[in-house]
This record gives sequence, structure tokens and C-alpha cells, in this order.
Amino acid sequence: MARCEICQKAGQSGNNVSYSKRRTKRRWAANVQNMTLYEGRTSKKVRVCTRCLRTHYKQR
Repeated sequence: MARCEICQKAGQSGNNVSYSKRRTKRRWAANVQNMTLYEGRTSKKVRVCTRCLRTHYKQR
């Protein structure tokens, strides 16, 4: 399951609703990207959602 390592955001579940209003289960996955974080001289690969990625670049 895709999960952000910073904010712990994960997927959601819900229903597909057809024209005749029949409902079937479905999932929405979180938009998680791979990123390399640098802390001093060390680097760490993390999986981050795009909201946290955007916030990281805005705070630099």
C-alpha cells in the first residue's frame, strides 16, 4: 500500500457509481513519489506524497 513516510497519508476507499446508480467498491491510491532527502552529508530515500514534496521545496 502506498503511504507517505512524513504525513502517513494513504489511499481512500469509496464507490464507483454507474449511470444506473449501481455501486461497486474501488480505491484511490495516494500520489506517492520517491525522493532523496539530504541531511548534512547523509542521504536517505523516502516515499513522500506530492503535498509534502511541494511543502519541502517551498521551505528550502
